[in-house]
Amino acid sequence: MKSEKGRAGVKEREVARISKANVMLWRNFTLLSAAIILVLALVSYFLLGGAFYSQTKKRVNDIGEEIYSVVSDGALGAAEKEQTVNDYIVSRGVSVFVFDEEGNAVLPHFLALPESWGEIVRSARENSGDWQEGKRAQFNLGEEASATYNFVACVDYGGRECRLLVRYPLSHLSGSVHRMQLYVLVIAAAAIIFTFFVSYLMANKLSQPLRDMSNTAKKLAGGDYSVEFTSTQYSEIADLSTALNYMKDEMKKSGDFQKELLANVSHDLKTPLTMIKAYASMVREISGDDPEKRNKHLQVIIDESDRLTGLVDDVLSASKINSGLSQLNKKVFNITEYLYGVINKFDYLTETQGYNIMVDVDPNLYTFADEEKIGQVFYNLISNAVNYTGEDKSVYISLKYSAEDNRIKFAVRDTGKGISEEELAHIWDRYYRSKDTHTRPIKGTGLGLNIVKAILQSHSFEFGVKSEEGYGSTFYVDLPAVDGVR
Repeated sequence: MKSEKGRAGVKEREVARISKANVMLWRNFTLLSAAIILVLALVSYFLLGGAFYSQTKKRVNDIGEEIYSVVSDGALGAAEKEQTVNDYIVSRGVSVFVFDEEGNAVLPHFLALPESWGEIVRSARENSGDWQEGKRAQFNLGEEASATYNFVACVDYGGRECRLLVRYPLSHLSGSVHRMQLYVLVIAAAAIIFTFFVSYLMANKLSQPLRDMSNTAKKLAGGDYSVEFTSTQYSEIADLSTALNYMKDEMKKSGDFQKELLANVSHDLKTPLTMIKAYASMVREISGDDPEKRNKHLQVIIDESDRLTGLVDDVLSASKINSGLSQLNKKVFNITEYLYGVINKFDYLTETQGYNIMVDVDPNLYTFADEEKIGQVFYNLISNAVNYTGEDKSVYISLKYSAEDNRIKFAVRDTGKGISEEELAHIWDRYYRSKDTHTRPIKGTGLGLNIVKAILQSHSFEFGVKSEEGYGSTFYVDLPAVDGVR
């Protein structure tokens, strides 16, 4: 009991670990999309500050260069220079100062000096070093909330050694950067939520064909062979649907074969067994002391036993050949002599039942094949012709050499009712026998022609049947001819 419970527990855990396809696809799509969005968002988040800072540095440096060219231009008067500097201050949002070596602001006159002017001058001198006309430097100054980016250049202003200072507050930059970073995070969150729902829809759409196939397969497992696998949205699913439909058709055929086997074989088994039992009782109770009757009754028992043996042999042969367990043992042999040996097995029909077996065989024909299995082909085809020939009980057998293609043509013809076009497609199937002539006088299991087909296909020999209703049927086999034919 403990062992069974343990196995049941393991099985339950294994089932619990199995997820639905749409759930797995949804989860994986969501995780992958969220990971990509987060990576892009984080990269954008950290790159924004650097990008904005680089743009600000370039902008301030460009403004500083433009103002430097104005301040250092000897052709401009002081008023013109101050007006130009004022325009830059108003339009570009920067602070501009020109101060001498003592730290006194000489330009512009109207701009109030910041409270930390002394510290600003000292930082400008430290970062630009000793005065040298045209010398430039850049530096940051102050804490994060009040920090500025500064451009300083040594300039000759009115014959005095001065320094040009352009300042830009980084608080504007940090505010813009923070807003942009916030936008990035909000967009990333919205994208993840959007991806969550889109992934759900995509996962359901992608897994729907699998769910349809699963439901169809359950119906098939319940024995409903009328179902059809029709999912064709994707090539892989379409290929699987085709394979499953083929499997379904084969399963249906197998089921039909089993039913037909039960019908045919049970009929063929029951009758000889009944007769064997009946005649055995007759030997014991009636003809035991009468040699003539006893021999006659014993012969019936022997004939019916042979019938049972043939039935079992056919079933075994068909199983071995169709399962691939039967190996070919090819060799060169005299097919003419071998065919006569097979025909001789039907002499009892001509002697006791009035059959006419007409033979047209070329002498000394040789072929390369499995002798025993080709003999089985000949026997089954001749036996089939005997079973289905007409009232004249005539069977025509020919074995002719064709010099045109160096082949040997075997044919056996009966004079029976012929085969309809509808039945021609099925006569090589297992357990199939003509519906019009499925009566007790017709001996066999319905396996003979299927065995013929399997043997000839394994040899890669051409074969077939020509038939017309009311004019009998001709079965033919095309075999290779080898040296020694003529």
